[in-house]
Amino acid sequence: MQNNDTAQVAMATSGRSDSAISVRSLHSESTFSARSAFSLHSPDDEEQHTFCHKCVLTADSCSVDQMKLNPVVSNIAVAEQIAELIIHCKYGCCPVPGGPPGILQVDAGRCPTTIKLGQRRDHESTCSYRPVQCPNNPECPPLVQMDLEAHLQECKHVKCPYSKFGCEFVGNDETMATHLSVCRFEGVKDFLRRSEERSGELHAVLAQREQELAFLRSTLGRLAESLEQVEKRVETRLDVMHENQSKLSEDFMEFRRDTTVLSDEISHINARLNMGVLGSYDPQQIFKCKGTFVGHQGPVWCLCVYLAGDLLFSGSSDKTIKVWDTCTTYKCQRTLDGHDGIVLALCIQGAQLFSGSADYTIIVWDISTLQKVNSIRAHSNPVCTLVVANNLLFSGSLKTIRVWNIDGSELKLKKELTELNHWVRALVASQNKLYSGSYQTIKIWDIRSLECVHVLETSGGSVYSIAVTNHHIICGTYENVIHVWELQRKERVRTLTGHVGTVYALAVMAMPDQTKVFSASYDRSLRVWSMDNMICTQTLLRHQGSVTALAISRGRLFSGAVDSTVKVWTS
Repeated sequence: MQNNDTAQVAMATSGRSDSAISVRSLHSESTFSARSAFSLHSPDDEEQHTFCHKCVLTADSCSVDQMKLNPVVSNIAVAEQIAELIIHCKYGCCPVPGGPPGILQVDAGRCPTTIKLGQRRDHESTCSYRPVQCPNNPECPPLVQMDLEAHLQECKHVKCPYSKFGCEFVGNDETMATHLSVCRFEGVKDFLRRSEERSGELHAVLAQREQELAFLRSTLGRLAESLEQVEKRVETRLDVMHENQSKLSEDFMEFRRDTTVLSDEISHINARLNMGVLGSYDPQQIFKCKGTFVGHQGPVWCLCVYLAGDLLFSGSSDKTIKVWDTCTTYKCQRTLDGHDGIVLALCIQGAQLFSGSADYTIIVWDISTLQKVNSIRAHSNPVCTLVVANNLLFSGSLKTIRVWNIDGSELKLKKELTELNHWVRALVASQNKLYSGSYQTIKIWDIRSLECVHVLETSGGSVYSIAVTNHHIICGTYENVIHVWELQRKERVRTLTGHVGTVYALAVMAMPDQTKVFSASYDRSLRVWSMDNMICTQTLLRHQGSVTALAISRGRLFSGAVDSTVKVWTS
């Protein structure tokens, strides 16, 4: 609404009392109050235009020059001029018969007052023609302020003053006097008055208590917020402290590993010098990394070699098995998909590959076609390890070993070996004996009768790896050590130390003149042990993560690690 609306108001209010005027623009909510005129500036401040309050709130741009509106500033001069305009009281106007909605005319039978627009609200709040409602009963006919007093004298809906206490009498002023003379509450009005006063006092006390309670709640809320902030600051500082502590622990472990490696290297040098003096040192037996297989998208947990085809199989956290050519190209030949969990175990029987997974299943693969030919749910927990012997497949899981008959591509459960105290993470078959490792225990089973024939007690926590040579039983443990037993007498003969992490895997390389055992550890290293004199002859450091799996083929050592790679080592 622009300045021309001001002219419209002047025209409408200066006319005769019987003329039709547009009161829509005069009596709409705060359209022309003394504070409803605003000056808006265009962005360059070259022009100013005045608008009413409603138009300012609904306009996006100036309706005169279409420029964007700047912040609103009250136009006091125009507002005062508008406030001086003379209008009729709205209680003296009525709709024009047959006219458009919102158009009113002066009604000679209603309020004749004309007032300044700025005084409109003061007058209308006390106008004698203002519509009111009977306080006794809303069903009474509509009244105007001037008729209310006369109506109350004749109103037949006057309630007893004790209605709030339960009296249901309703009448007029004449019958009310008669009623009060017999009203049962009149005789106890003093008591009711005192009770009401006491009730009011109690309500006041209750309101005060509620205010105090609200204040206490507010205080408690602020204290809770302060406590939460303190807890957050403490947690942040604790996190920083834990991070610093973890970093210090890692630095200390790294320093310890480096110190151990350095000490071992000195020992190796001395051992080699001694062997050289004795004439048994062979420089051709120093192992070196000759290549790295890259392709997995997660840690490598198991390895298995197929000698007939010079193939290496690796299982990973990426739920796949990769097939590598170990003869010519050293490239990935195929990726086998089928498991829904981490591939934890691999073994080979004839031309079949068996894979065990954290998805509780064993899958049978045809190596010639590299296709899946069968899948079974083998355990109710992850399948941690697999080994084949005498046409039987042994699978290890939580506190149990299951024995499966291999019938082509079918696996039929033959027996379940129990009485195991923890996860079975290591299984090795050798000379009709099955060796299983669990918590601080190695059990030796007769493969033909499937009965436990001997138990070896260990130390150092759970057994993670087992190897069997012609003369020794060897196991790697959670607490970094390698225990060695004499095979025939089942007596422990040595504990090999040097690793500073769990010994995840062991592998045996038997040669005509000597036997070597390789160990893989959480400390990212591989160690080469001479079983002739039970000493570490070499430490292999090339992996960037824990070394978890080992395999040997044609004088070569393959190692899989958490860094998602497989490395090949040769002498």
